[in-house]
Amino acid sequence: MKRFPFRIGTTSYIIPEDILPNVVFLADLVDDIELVLFEVDNGPNNLPDKKVIAELVKIARQHQLSYTVHLPLDLRLAGENNEQHVSLIKANKVIGCTRELNPHAYILHLDGRDILHQNDPVALTQWNRQALLALQQVSQWVPNSRVLAVENLEHYPAELWDEVIKQASVSRCVDIGHFWVDGLDPIAFLEDRIQETRVIHIHGIAERDHQSLANTPAEELERVIEFIVGSNYRGVMTMEIFNENDFFSSMEVIKKVWKKIVQEDRWDNS
Repeated sequence: MKRFPFRIGTTSYIIPEDILPNVVFLADLVDDIELVLFEVDNGPNNLPDKKVIAELVKIARQHQLSYTVHLPLDLRLAGENNEQHVSLIKANKVIGCTRELNPHAYILHLDGRDILHQNDPVALTQWNRQALLALQQVSQWVPNSRVLAVENLEHYPAELWDEVIKQASVSRCVDIGHFWVDGLDPIAFLEDRIQETRVIHIHGIAERDHQSLANTPAEELERVIEFIVGSNYRGVMTMEIFNENDFFSSMEVIKKVWKKIVQEDRWDNS
């Protein structure tokens, strides 16, 4: 039974177990699971093998579940010769091992450290060119460039990614929590960009971000959820949190907000 107009999701780190036990735990509770993958050079990794992938596919079919996959490193080129950076090598590996899951989206960051505090238009043009080339490389490894979703980051200008997203024909992952961290209004940003948004991340802010949505003022959460559903958004909204208590308390808060919106007849289901 569908819970909301959009697909509600959370991360693969809700219980202190590996990916597969988390997916089993969450399969009846959410519509989508964000697989947060990592690979440390000469160290540990949690990349799923073929056996785990087969189980994830089976669970998805049984529960009408989808997956989003978070790529491990901020994407960039290695240098002026456009050679592959380690971020691209790891992205290729992650995409290759998860392809059978037919993910709803691959979430990625673009490495913008070189231009974060610059006003040099030449440097910005160079960054846009290299970011575009990096996205074009990754686009070759997925069935459609639209499954690549570029996420906005805290402390970066929200519009920084606009031109490269347009040129690369990729989608957005709009992280609401990152706007709240920076004291910005997420709706002001989403108004002109909701149609190209494939995934929304949301999380509460307490002593740090990625906390329970119970930490979010009720009127602010209600305002954001009402805008999302009022915009006819049908993508994934991921509660990007990382423990069981935060998950269940966040679900309760969202259910309460949704119930209020429906009871007050503020949702047009036409």
